[in-house]
Amino acid sequence: MNTGSDEAAESESLAATTRDGAKAEPELGSRAPEFIKVRRALHLSWQVGVFVVGLAVVVAGVIMLPLPGPGWLVIFGGMAIWATEFVWAQLVLRWTKRKVTEATQRALDPAVRRRNIILTSVGVVIIAVLVAIYVWKFGFEMPWKIKE
Repeated sequence: MNTGSDEAAESESLAATTRDGAKAEPELGSRAPEFIKVRRALHLSWQVGVFVVGLAVVVAGVIMLPLPGPGWLVIFGGMAIWATEFVWAQLVLRWTKRKVTEATQRALDPAVRRRNIILTSVGVVIIAVLVAIYVWKFGFEMPWKIKE
């Protein structure tokens, strides 16, 4: 059953891609359903609900930072919840995604990988030498062992 033309769908798909074929970033703004957006009181209560749920998730992530758990992952999850409704959270997530992508590209650079491997190897050798000196000087007895 054809209820209308496909011009709107075609224009949306064209808007989602740039001239060079790469996908453009999604538009900023609320992703609330249309029936919520048209009623101001309902949209305001929707925003308050999204903010409270996002805040609870972010607070749980902050609590997990010193405790066992995926703190940063949960914090970014809360930011993603906020980003469904608030432009500032969408901008923060875009910035974070861009920085993580740049760091990933730098880490995959062969020169940087070689440097990191060399530094790690030097660090392991230094720690092994220090442990060997300790064992040679004191043996396997720990210094805090209290003699009874």
